[in-house]
Formats: sequence, C-alpha cells, structure tokens
Amino acid sequence: MTPEPLTVFIVDDDDDVRVALSRSLSKRGMRVEHFAAALAFLEQVGEDAIGCLILDYGMPVMDGLDLQDYLVRHDSTLPIIFISGHGGIPESVRATKAGAIDFLEKPFDLTVLIERIDAAMHVGEQLRNEKSRRQKLADKRGLLTEREEQVLQYILTHPARTSSKEIAAQLGISPRTVEIHRGRIQQKVGVKTTIELFELFAHP
Repeated sequence: MTPEPLTVFIVDDDDDVRVALSRSLSKRGMRVEHFAAALAFLEQVGEDAIGCLILDYGMPVMDGLDLQDYLVRHDSTLPIIFISGHGGIPESVRATKAGAIDFLEKPFDLTVLIERIDAAMHVGEQLRNEKSRRQKLADKRGLLTEREEQVLQYILTHPARTSSKEIAAQLGISPRTVEIHRGRIQQKVGVKTTIELFELFAHP
C-alpha cells in the first residue's frame, strides 16, 4: 500500500505566488495547503505539522523569520524552505543558521524548488525520528527516583570514575547502595552495563 504524501505548507502573503505554487505542486502529486499569513498557519495547523514549509520571508505582522523562530522554540520538526523577493544576505544567513533547508530568491526555478522539497521531506523524517528518540529517553529518565537520577548524572559527567566506591564517596552513601541504585537504573532504562548506560544518555 503506497503511503499518502506528506503535506507541503505554503505561507506567503502574495496571492499570485501562493496560488500558482499550490497549483503547480498539486499537479505533481503533492498534497498542498496554503496560507496568506504566518498567524493563520499557526492557528490552523500549528507547530506539530508534518511535511515541509515553503515560507515567504517578507510578510506583515509576523514575517518568515519570526515564524521560523517560533517553530524552533517549540521544537517543531517541520523543515523550512524560504522564498523571498527582497530578502538579503543577512536574512538568508540567519535562516540557514536556524536550520532552513534553503533560501530561494523569487523568481526561482520550480525544478529547484521540487528538489529542495524532496530534501526537506527527508530531513523532516530524520528530525521526527530524533525527536521521538529524545522523548523516549526523557520518558525512561522520568522513571528514576531522585537518588537514581543523581547516580546517573554522576556516571554521565564522570565517565572515567564510575566505580561504586567513587560514586559513593561523592554522594555520601555506601558502595552497596550505589550498586542497588545502578541496578535499578539499568533495569528501568533497559540496559545491562554501565557502558550501555553511558552510550544511551551521553548524547541526548
């Protein structure tokens, strides 16, 4: 069964550009939703949208960079392709540093845009997978007691000094108690060794 296409969201206050893009992409089998303002997009779709966003830089009230900032702050996994008729180098640098796939100047080649959309969809999948991984780690870590969290935190920040004796000396508890906490931590997060524990949480 062929999966349904992800949505391409277009946010541009230029009616002609928005409608023309929507029509062209729809003809190529893409699912498209378009909005004349950033606030309309947020009200109707929100930061949890899945697909990719074609975003105009220069818009009133909330411009493209403002919307990008909002999405970044809210941990959105929606990759962004900027389009602009009057954005300069500082704007394009800021957009790409914040994670934009590209910053295309109008008029642009539709073929180039489609290539960027394909790349954006791939990036979006990676971002969703990474966000899911981080959430699962957070859920596992949320199972730990306060003392278990302290033991784990020490292990993660002192990878060369993870013996129960060393941890016990720092936390003011007995080595035997550290062993009990370590065992419970490993059981709760689903690993069998301290090395696996470090590999799981060292780079969240």
